[in-house]
Amino acid sequence: MIMNTNQDAGKKNVTQKFADACVDRCQRLVTLIAKVKTNLVAEFKENFEVQERLLRLAVNEAEALAWQTEYPHLVFPTLAREKVKVVANWHQRQGLIRGSEPAYALTS
Repeated sequence: MIMNTNQDAGKKNVTQKFADACVDRCQRLVTLIAKVKTNLVAEFKENFEVQERLLRLAVNEAEALAWQTEYPHLVFPTLAREKVKVVANWHQRQGLIRGSEPAYALTS
């Protein structure tokens, strides 16, 4: 009876250590993804003068898609960079379109 209690306590201890390790690993992964998001937004906001809100939407979408995979830490950086580039290209095209439109004077 005492032996079973010791074995049960040992199993619970191993299970708790495993759970703690999983939580720690997940927290580190979330922190790393947050750093990548911050760095990408800052880089593209500065270099391409894109609205921060648009960049955040792009990296949030990339993060959501990455978490649906088995390896979000591998998928996220590439996917986020691709989505941010699309936003930067769109922003640049919008600037060209706005710059080429004729300005009409409003008369009263």
